[in-house]
Amino acid sequence: MPALLSDTALVFGRYARQTLRSKFQMLFGVLTPLLYLLFFGPLLTDLPLGSRGDSWQVLVPGLLLQLGLFGATFSGFAIIIEKQFGVVERMRVTPVSRLALLLGRVLRDAALFVFQAVLLVLAALAMGLRAPLAGVLIGFAFVGVLTLSLASLSYALALKVSKPHEFGPVVNAVSMPSMLLSGLMLPMALAPGWLDVLSHFMPFRYLVDAVRAAYVGDYASGALLYGVVTAAAFAALSVIVGTRVFRTAGA
Repeated sequence: MPALLSDTALVFGRYARQTLRSKFQMLFGVLTPLLYLLFFGPLLTDLPLGSRGDSWQVLVPGLLLQLGLFGATFSGFAIIIEKQFGVVERMRVTPVSRLALLLGRVLRDAALFVFQAVLLVLAALAMGLRAPLAGVLIGFAFVGVLTLSLASLSYALALKVSKPHEFGPVVNAVSMPSMLLSGLMLPMALAPGWLDVLSHFMPFRYLVDAVRAAYVGDYASGALLYGVVTAAAFAALSVIVGTRVFRTAGA
């Protein structure tokens, strides 16, 4: 265990330093959710959204998870580039554990997207968001766990493909239905009955509902419990899959 922790810290530090040298990467990822906040959020003001809380308490949790969803699913592009330049081959001959190679990367991604989530919430507060501090912190935790999960799967997929143009279509085919069926922009309670039923098969819906419950201070709700269980199970499964692919792919 101490070796795993030190190896993970070593890999995390390497990629964290790369990120800190790229201010553009740190800030650009929050641009799309910020545009939704600025230009879509005001349209929802005073509309009946079929849930507790005001429009900002509905929209901002969805934008936080959108940040993790679209950012983390494309994380694998980096490892495709590393494969092309031989970085993965050089790492393969080191004694660093394969789990640490995965965890170091995904923890860097989680830290990056939580930082971007903080920027997004600060902008939302300036526009009128009011939410309990505990709820906001719970939202950040969900962003981190979602990033860890999706980045693990993204890296696993990237190790299985050889070219970026093979990776992008697969990610888009997964991320777009996930966004539409999870109710990121609007609660699925507003959808027709058949679409609402279909959305229950999308695990991200439970995460969105959980963060929205936290943003109105409903910490004892079933929505928050289901979200925690779903997020934990999805994270465990994703790390297992990612680690197995790292081992078998010789990463």
